[in-house]
Amino acid sequence: MGKLVVSLDGVVIKEVQITKDKTTLGRRPYNDIVIDNLAVSGEHAVLQMVGADVFIEDLNSTNGTYINGKAIKKQLLTHNDTVEVGKYKIKYLVDEGGDYEKTMLMRPGMAAPAMASGAPAAAAAAGAVGQPPAIIKVLNGAAAGREVALTKVVTTVGKPGVQVASITKRPNGYAFAHVEGATRPSVNGVPLVGDSVPLRNGDVIELAGTQMQFVHR
Repeated sequence: MGKLVVSLDGVVIKEVQITKDKTTLGRRPYNDIVIDNLAVSGEHAVLQMVGADVFIEDLNSTNGTYINGKAIKKQLLTHNDTVEVGKYKIKYLVDEGGDYEKTMLMRPGMAAPAMASGAPAAAAAAGAVGQPPAIIKVLNGAAAGREVALTKVVTTVGKPGVQVASITKRPNGYAFAHVEGATRPSVNGVPLVGDSVPLRNGDVIELAGTQMQFVHR
C-alpha cells in the first residue's frame, strides 16, 4: 500500500496511509487530509485508488496541483513522486515489496521489448502458485506480437491522459476495469458498462486504438 508524507519547509507534519478508494485533500475540515492554509483550496484534490495504483486529480483548485514541479490535472502517482500544494510538499511512497506494475504504454512506433529478462521471475511466480500467469498479447500496431505476463496483482495498460484500464488478478480469475479516459474500453467489441468485467481466455480488449488478446491457459 502507498502512503503520503506531508511536510512544510522540510518538517514532516503528518503521514497518511492510502486505504480508501477515494481520499480527499483540501482546506475544509471534512477532507481526509486537511491542510489549513489559504493557498490550498477548500476541495483541492482527490486521490483515487484503483487496485494497487493511485491517481491524483486536481479539483479545479485556485493555485493548482503540481507533481515534481509540473502542473497536472490527473496523473498516476509513482514511488517517490512529490506532490506540491501551496507551500506544502507531499511525498508518495510505496511500501517495499508492494505488488504493483507501471502502466504499459502503447505508443505508435514502439518496438516490442525483449521479455527474456523477466522470464525467470515470471516462471518463479508461476511455480509458486502452481499455475502459469495469464498474458495479454498485442494484436495490432507497431507493438503487434508483444506479450506481457500478468504476474502482478494489478497491471495497468493504455495511454495515460487518453485511456487507461487495469487488469486485476483475483482468486477466481482476472477482472478488467476502466481507469481513466472519456471513452470506455471494450471487450469483444462491447464497451465496458459497469465497474469491471471478468476476463476469459481469448477475450479481445480494445483500448486507445490498440487491440489486445487475453490468454489464460
